[in-house]
Amino acid sequence: MKDFISKQEISLKEPRETRYWLRLLIETDMIESERIAKLLDECEQLIKILAQSIVTSKKKLNN
Repeated sequence: MKDFISKQEISLKEPRETRYWLRLLIETDMIESERIAKLLDECEQLIKILAQSIVTSKKKLNN
């Protein structure tokens, strides 16, 4: 179970990094925010799903 949680935490880094780069593209005016708003929203949703999965897994590990 600890290995599974570790893999989940690693997978959580990917959408966080993607969100960082998308925000950077917006801040540097390389892409209009409207063009990547949907991608940012999807990143946020993935982050929430993975984070909640980690919380649930850690609860199960401690029980």
